Amino acid sequence: MTDAKVIPFDEDSRARRGGGRSRARKKTSPSSGAAGGAAEHGPLTPVPDADAGAPAAGGRGKAGATGKAGAAGDASAAEAEASGGIPAQSGGGRTDGDGDGDGGQARAASSQGREGAGRGLDGADPDEPAVPSLGAVLAGAADRLLGGHWERKVASGLAFLRRRVTGDYEVDEFGYDAELTDQVLMSLLRPLFDNYFRVEVRGIENIPSEGGALVVCNHSGTLPMDGLMAQVAVHDHHPAGRHLRLLAADLVFMLPLVNELARKAGHTLACSEDAQLLLERGEVVGVMPEGFKGLGKPFSERYKLQRFGRGGFVATALKTGVPIVPCSVVGAEEIYPMIGNSRTLARVLGVPYFPLTPTFPWLGPLGLVPLPTKWTIQFGTPIPTDTYPPEAAEDPMLVFNLTDQVRETIQHTLYELLVRRRSVFF
Repeated sequence: MTDAKVIPFDEDSRARRGGGRSRARKKTSPSSGAAGGAAEHGPLTPVPDADAGAPAAGGRGKAGATGKAGAAGDASAAEAEASGGIPAQSGGGRTDGDGDGDGGQARAASSQGREGAGRGLDGADPDEPAVPSLGAVLAGAADRLLGGHWERKVASGLAFLRRRVTGDYEVDEFGYDAELTDQVLMSLLRPLFDNYFRVEVRGIENIPSEGGALVVCNHSGTLPMDGLMAQVAVHDHHPAGRHLRLLAADLVFMLPLVNELARKAGHTLACSEDAQLLLERGEVVGVMPEGFKGLGKPFSERYKLQRFGRGGFVATALKTGVPIVPCSVVGAEEIYPMIGNSRTLARVLGVPYFPLTPTFPWLGPLGLVPLPTKWTIQFGTPIPTDTYPPEAAEDPMLVFNLTDQVRETIQHTLYELLVRRRSVFF
């Protein structure tokens, strides 16, 4: 009983297969018995997969694939963790249906990590447009309202206000304020000229670039919008940027607010003395000889020129030797179609006529809105007067002939423009 020895189950199994050699090896090296047994009997052969070609090659291929997949998974997990993604979790060498094992999961996790890093830490997509800042929004609004180079325009406007407040500006003896006309009055009239009436200017080169000239226009439209549009046409379209100084009736300078604005815009009283002085100074002077007869004529007589007075403008041109430039305006007759004239109200108000149109006075202030007709302003070939001596201004027959020549030229041009016009509004 004392020599009895308890044999473990595993050693008993090996003893049955190998006999006493196992016990001898056990007694000789008890610490390395299992290793020695494994070395003697060789490594255990794994069960081959159904997809493997040969058992041994399949075992080596599967082990190699598992090792490579594990290494790839570890590398992909490290890369995903470094780029801000979620590292892949190891599946213990488990293979999927495609035979990729953990390598497929690692590559998927790495792809998700790179996608997360592309979106950024805050989860925003870089392809989405960035929200503009408040400064960019204000700058865009200023560009739309003021056009390009709005910073320069704002600075110019502030400098203009400073000069207005300090009185650092100049006016001539007629009250003409060139700076106020350029920066304020022309800016107010330009939208009407360009966008509302869509004025087409022709023959502007017939106005000389320097020296005096007398521009003679037809007059119509119930309100004197044609004179203002002719002033904008010369100011904006002439190559030399000349200014048209209009001769206005006495009524213009009797109205409280209109009087001041007319003086600032360069208008002066329609008298031969003022006109001669301006022409001698080399200004471009505009005159409308029809006066109130042309401005307040009924709609049924549209584009039929009225009498040009006694030809005082021709006598002034002969005295100064400046050319006479005929000007024809089409489109103004239809802005306020005058279908009637209340003479009683005209006498009460002290005006030459009180117009009755399809909209005024029936619609109140809305009746003052002009119709958006299409305009054409054509400047004709100049009629020279420098070939005559100054004393020719005293010859009534010569004055009458030149006056009739100017009138016929304007009337003939009006008929030509009306024939070419497709529509009143287009």
